[in-house]
Amino acid sequence: MINVALESLSVEEKLQMMESLWDSLLNLTSAIDSLNWHGEVLAEREQGVSNGTDHFESWIIAKETLRNQLI
Repeated sequence: MINVALESLSVEEKLQMMESLWDSLLNLTSAIDSLNWHGEVLAEREQGVSNGTDHFESWIIAKETLRNQLI
């Protein structure tokens, strides 16, 4: 287990740590139950994309945008 004081990490290091955590959780998706409201939100988002009021960005672009805002 990694024992690091979060306060000592840079923003970039924290983002990298979060990415690693998310990547590790991807392997556990069958063990994680989705809440009902998640499906409702996804359906609303899909409707927004269908009617042109919303759009999706790739995860790579979204992460880069977040990094640029935080650093």
